[in-house]
Amino acid sequence: MDTFLLRNQVEIPVIGFGTYKTTDGENADIIRQAIEAGYRYLDTASIYGNEQAVGRAIGESGVPREDLFLCSKVWRERLGYSTTREDFETSCKNLETDYLDLYLVHWPRPKDLQADWRTLLLETWRAMEEFYRQGRVRAIGVSNFLPHHLNFLLENTSIFPVINQIEFHPGYIQKTTVDFCRNQGIQVSAWSPMGRGRVMKEPLLVEMAEKYQVSVAQLCIRFALQCGVLPLPKSSSWERMRQNLDVFQFEIERDDMYQLLTLPQVGWSGEHPDRERVPAQA
Repeated sequence: MDTFLLRNQVEIPVIGFGTYKTTDGENADIIRQAIEAGYRYLDTASIYGNEQAVGRAIGESGVPREDLFLCSKVWRERLGYSTTREDFETSCKNLETDYLDLYLVHWPRPKDLQADWRTLLLETWRAMEEFYRQGRVRAIGVSNFLPHHLNFLLENTSIFPVINQIEFHPGYIQKTTVDFCRNQGIQVSAWSPMGRGRVMKEPLLVEMAEKYQVSVAQLCIRFALQCGVLPLPKSSSWERMRQNLDVFQFEIERDDMYQLLTLPQVGWSGEHPDRERVPAQA
């Protein structure tokens, strides 16, 4: 299982490398190590402030651009037609590429929850559709969208999002959103697939990891894959980078999956697209 097939027939690697907070300024070393470790899907965003580092790492890696799957995102405070177009061009310049494999709307609405997010979103999506039709991006999608945000796009646009990147891990599976996406043919991708500290120390996960003789991180990544969700693990350690890709030699048993799927909420980041951020769980 090397790739998922998106609804527009574009293949995407089943595991990506999340670059959020993985680089120290413009240091490209960690990204280059990730490519050397075997990652071919690199996930970044304009707000991460590391697109130049990612672009430099790709250039220094020696891996042909066409062998990599590169994703970036337009930030929530830049929603709108002209700002989206500007940010897309900036991202391509920073990443040293003339096209992206995937471009996402990072959040469905700005931080000002009183703003007219529907109009802003439609204007943003109009620019996204232009990029797609022009061949500047191979696929377009969204991030942190809930069913009502997705329904608005599905009912008012001609090109549907092919992917929705959301927080997903044991203890926070967002079942309603995942089920909605599955029914609409939208691939779900997981940011924070290992959750936060409490998830990694959760007794059930520790016990299961020992049972399968893997790390808790590997267990979480395998859990996402068995749910049909594309995980985006991140690490600054070469050993853990490699380990996080080595999840195809075991399968979580049915009843163990049920236990993970029904784990009480734990490790939530506190982020919600329609609410003010709340203190994150440890």
